[in-house]
Amino acid sequence: MIARWRSLLFVPATRPDMAAKAPRTSPDAVVLDLEDAVPPAAKADARAALAEGVAALAGVVPVCVRVNPPGTGWFDDDVASLPDGLAGVVVPKLEDPEQVERLERALDGRPVLAGFETVRGALDARTLLTGAVSACYFGAEDYVADLGGVRTPGNAEVAVARAQVAMAARVAGVPAFDMVTIDFGDHDRFVTEAREARALGYAGKLCIHPSQVGPANEAFLPSPEELDWAARLLAAFDEAGGGTIAFEGQMVDEVVAARARAILTGATDR
Repeated sequence: MIARWRSLLFVPATRPDMAAKAPRTSPDAVVLDLEDAVPPAAKADARAALAEGVAALAGVVPVCVRVNPPGTGWFDDDVASLPDGLAGVVVPKLEDPEQVERLERALDGRPVLAGFETVRGALDARTLLTGAVSACYFGAEDYVADLGGVRTPGNAEVAVARAQVAMAARVAGVPAFDMVTIDFGDHDRFVTEAREARALGYAGKLCIHPSQVGPANEAFLPSPEELDWAARLLAAFDEAGGGTIAFEGQMVDEVVAARARAILTGATDR
């Protein structure tokens, strides 16, 4: 179920051998990539290898395929090559309502994970999250390139768009997945960004290296400290009959209690 995914591990579709090893780190889903991970000269080979990659993962982990963006010369051939049994189709750089309509026709009911990776896509995310889209993600690297900005470790240049995509997903009632951390050797940065993403309302994170899967799975679950706080708060709140109370220096009303319930639910609904 897409809403329960926390980690989406991307693997080049040209490497079914890598796909077969992907479950070792327990990602919630594996994405066989026909887009960024595959150079133009290898697109046909990647499509030809899809069936082998999907077969290697069948019954082990949910599998998605990321096609090339609508409007490119590869999109139609990508869609025609999609094997059966996919958990979803990842469509990058979605930015136009006409593209959504085209997806509905082309993908014939398959779940769509829409990528908002351009300025227009991020701005119009709420409009684009129609019934045809089951989930979405924010792509920071392409967004900054389209913006003409500068990528920085602090992520200030993507803060607004990142939050806007999360808000649009919330309004649409679909899960949103956070941007990749391209420096896969920087564990601390990945963990920091994953925690930021959870605070923003993201359900999980895109992973480009197996070492990122475990930290993603952990970051999007409540910590033991959060669970302990939520349980104690709710016990005190219920004992007081649901009225406003003082709890550990905080005023607690139904809004705060609802947040505590959501924390406990988030730990069990996985």
